[in-house]
This record gives sequence, C-alpha cells and structure tokens, in this order.
Amino acid sequence: METGSSEQSIVKEEVLMKGKWVQVLETTYKDPTGKTRVWETVKRTTRKQNALTDGVAVFAVLKKTLHYDCLVMIKQFRPALGCYCLEFPAGLMDDGETPECAAVRELLEETGYKGETSGTSPVVCLDPGLSNCSTQFVTVYINGDDSENIKPKQRLEDGEFAEVVLIPMNELLKKIDEMVRKEKVMVDARVYIYAMGLTHATSKPNMLPVLKA
Repeated sequence: METGSSEQSIVKEEVLMKGKWVQVLETTYKDPTGKTRVWETVKRTTRKQNALTDGVAVFAVLKKTLHYDCLVMIKQFRPALGCYCLEFPAGLMDDGETPECAAVRELLEETGYKGETSGTSPVVCLDPGLSNCSTQFVTVYINGDDSENIKPKQRLEDGEFAEVVLIPMNELLKKIDEMVRKEKVMVDARVYIYAMGLTHATSKPNMLPVLKA
C-alpha cells in the first residue's frame, strides 16, 4: 500500500436501508491523496452503546478423562449461504455484559455445556471489506467429567436450531475436510484457519516442503 500525503478518514455516512438487525450505508471517505471516495458498508443495528464489539465467539475445548480433547462447535443453517455452516458457538452481547459472561452464556445456550473462561482476545474484525462487524474470542475449557456436562441440554431461543459437533483436536483438519466432502456444509473461515494453523504447528519438520533459494 502506497503512503500518501494525508491520513485516511471518514467524511460522512448516509443510511441507504435500515432493517431490524443490519443497515446499509454509503460511506464517503478520504484516501491518502486527499481525494474523496465512496464505499458501500454494512453495520449492525444491535451494537450496545459504548460497547467495543458486537459479540463473542467461543473457542470451547472439552476435556474428558481417557478421551482426546475435542473442539466444541455448532452446525446451523445460514440463510445468507443457503446451506449449513460449521462454526464456533457465538452470539451478540447483552447490555452490561462482559465478553467472558457472554461467552459462558452463549456456550450454555447453544451447546448445553458449562465451562470456565481462561482468556479473551482483543477486538478483531470479521469482514473489513464489507462491514464494521467485530468480535472477541473467548477461550473456555469444559470439564467433561462433571455431571452437568455428561448429557448437556441446549437452551436455544425460539427460532434457533443448531447441532452440536465435537471433533478431536488431534485430527481436526482431517475431520473437517471429511465433513465437507460428505455433507452440504460450508466451514466458517475462522474455524478452518484455526484447523490449518493447528496442523501446521504440529507437523514434523520433515513433512514440510523444502523451500528453494
């Protein structure tokens, strides 16, 4: 990216269409040369006042004696895609809620599992070329030996439908690829890039391609 003589900034925004959950805006901004340009953007209407993010995504790991650690995910139909999508449990923030509280609540509602948080990411963007939607990743560990997690029961709201999917961490990418081949399902990019990263991080050096000078 070339460096210009002035800092880029938003000049104005005009709402073109507003629905219950999202709105489409015409955003006028200034480029590095000082020229004004127009971009179509999408924003949620649900972000709470003074909130830094729209919601949370839950990186939930189920740990159980004598079992491989499993990543807890959900599969649900997404109208925008017209098919099912494999995703991390996630949801919007409630008023006055911390990311950690939101993560524990969403995990319980969508999967029935109860867990404890162990870390939270900074605010990250989701699709910066289209919208200002953002999230925070909260890591949650689930004690699978706890009686309340033996037969977890979802607490989905009316109109919500989701299937809980457990995949062993030691073969995450392999199982996801198998699911894509066998089912009409799309994978959330955040899930897939994590699976790729995990595979690359645990690959043996002699399995990596040799780079030529």
